[in-house]
Amino acid sequence: TVEKIYAHGTSSTTLLHYTVGETLQRAVERWPDREAMAFLEQGVRKTFAEFQQDVDKASAGLLALGLTKGDRLGMWGPNTYEWIVFQFATAKAGIILVSVNPAYQLQEAEYALRKVGCKAIVCHSQFKTQKYCDMLRQICPEIESSSPGGIKSARLPDLRSVIVLDSLQPGMFHFDDVMQAGSSQYVQQLQDLQKKLSCDDPINIQFTSGTTGAPKGATLSHFNIVNNAYTVGKRVGYTWRPHTRVCLPVPLYHCFGSVGGGMCMAVHGISLVFPSAGYDGKANLAAMESERCTFVYGTPTMYVDMINQPDLAKHDLSSVHTGIMAGSPCPPEVVKQVISVMGIKGITIGYGTTENSPVTFCANPGDNMERKSETVGFIMDHLEAKIVNPTTGQMLPLGEMGEIMIRGYCVMLGYWADQDKTNECITESGWYKTGDIGSMDAYGYCKIDGRIKDMIIRGGENIYPAEIEQFLHTHPKIKEAQVVGVQDARMGEEVCACIKLVDGQESTAEEIKDYCKGQISHFKIPRYVLFVTSYPLTITGKVLSQTQSSHIPIKSINDRQIRFILLCL
Repeated sequence: TVEKIYAHGTSSTTLLHYTVGETLQRAVERWPDREAMAFLEQGVRKTFAEFQQDVDKASAGLLALGLTKGDRLGMWGPNTYEWIVFQFATAKAGIILVSVNPAYQLQEAEYALRKVGCKAIVCHSQFKTQKYCDMLRQICPEIESSSPGGIKSARLPDLRSVIVLDSLQPGMFHFDDVMQAGSSQYVQQLQDLQKKLSCDDPINIQFTSGTTGAPKGATLSHFNIVNNAYTVGKRVGYTWRPHTRVCLPVPLYHCFGSVGGGMCMAVHGISLVFPSAGYDGKANLAAMESERCTFVYGTPTMYVDMINQPDLAKHDLSSVHTGIMAGSPCPPEVVKQVISVMGIKGITIGYGTTENSPVTFCANPGDNMERKSETVGFIMDHLEAKIVNPTTGQMLPLGEMGEIMIRGYCVMLGYWADQDKTNECITESGWYKTGDIGSMDAYGYCKIDGRIKDMIIRGGENIYPAEIEQFLHTHPKIKEAQVVGVQDARMGEEVCACIKLVDGQESTAEEIKDYCKGQISHFKIPRYVLFVTSYPLTITGKVLSQTQSSHIPIKSINDRQIRFILLCL
C-alpha cells in the first residue's frame, strides 16, 4: 500500500482544561514575585502578583460598567500595558475580547465593530497618525452628546461604552474610571462568575481575511489558546529553560503576540519585554541587550530590519540564544542570517493560521540547519495534519504537494455570525482547510509551497486583494483594478495594483496612492501601480487569478520576470 501524507502529534502529556483566568492564577501562585512584563516605552514593570491585581480591578470595573458574560469588547491600539490587562480582564469576566487591527481606517473599523456587535471599545485617543477617538466620533457622532456608558449609535447599535487610555474625552470613560469602578459588590460578582466559566467558552475574536474579501472574526476559546500556548512553550523549551525573557515586538492584536506572548507568559511563567508600542528595529536590539533577553519573536520582515540596522555589531546579543520567526513565509536565507549575523543559534520557524489558535507546525531549536531553514518544523503535540488533493479532498501519497489540513484542539469554534463561511473551511469531520499548499516528509516536517487563497502577506499582515480592488473601484478615473502580490526581499510580498483607466482619462501612481491614504490601512496601499490596457484571461473569459499566476516571482518591479504583469502589458 502507498503511504499517505498524515501526521499525528502524539504526546505523553494531557491537554490543559483551564480558563485563561485560572491559568494566570496558577502562575501567580508559582511565581508571584517574578517579573511578568516590562513595557520599556511606558516605563511599566509588573510582577505576576502585581499584574493580577490590575487584572482583577479592570475585570470588576468592566462588570460595573454593565458588561456581562458573552459581551464583546473591542481592543483597538498598539502594544501597551493596558492591552494585555484587558486581554486577561475580559477573559476573567467571561467577556469576549475583539482584537482590532490598530491600523484600521474608518470603513474597516466600522465593519469589524458592527460585525461582532461590540458593546465597549478600548482605545488611545491617538497613536502616531491614527486618531482613534476622532474616527469613532465620525462613525458615531452621538458620542459627543452622550454620557459615558450611555452611547446609542445608529451605525453601531450595540455600542454603549468607549474607554480611552490616555486622555479625557466627552462621552467616554477614562481607563482610571474603569480601574476605580469595581466596588466590593462587583468583586464578589466576579468571584461568583468564575464558577460559571467553561474552558470551551469563546474568549477571543481575531479578524482575518481568510479566503474571502470581507474580514471574518475567527472565534477562539480558552481551550484553544491556553493549549496552543502550552504546546508551543513545550516545543521551544519554556518548560525546561531556567528563566526565559522574551523580546516581543510583534503586535498583541495578532495571535502571535497575544497567544505566543500573553498566554505563554501565564502558562509558562516567562517574562515579556515590549521594546516599543509600535514596531522599531532599533528599539528591539536595545531591549535585547539592556534587558538580557534570552528569546526573541518576530516576522521575517522584523528580522530583516534588525539584521540591517547599521549599528547591529555594537549590540551585545550574547544572551539571546533562541527565537521564533513566523507570521509570513520565512526565506531560508533570512533564517541563516539570523544564525550567522545575529548569533541566534536556536532560531525556529513556526507556521499556523489565526483559525488554528495559531501554531500548528514548529521546529525544535536543536534541529539541523536544513530543517530549521527549509521547513516550518513538525506537527505540534495533540494535532493531526494531512495533505490532500485540493479538488478531490483525497489524501496524497508521501512526497506529493497538496492542501494542508489540520484537526484537533486548536481549530476555532467558527467565524462569528457566519456559519456559511465556517462550513466552507471546516469539514463535517472537523478538518480545517488551511488553503495553503505544502508537503510533508515521513517525520511530519512540513514545507510550505504556496497558497490556494489569493492572499498577500506583507511583513506579516494578511492582505486580501479583493478588499483593495473594491476600494480602488471607487476612484472616478478607474475602470478596473486587479491587485497582485510582488515578492520582496524585506517585506516578503508587496502590493501591486494593475489598473485600467476610464477611456480618455490619465493618472499617475502618486495620485492613486494619495487617494488611498487615510481611506485604507497603510499596509494595504499599493507599493507599485501599473497602468494596463487589458488583463490575462482564463479560457472561460475570467481574469487570471493571482494564484493561477503563482504570485509574481520577482525581486523588484524592474525585473519584469512576471507572468501576470507581463501578460497585462
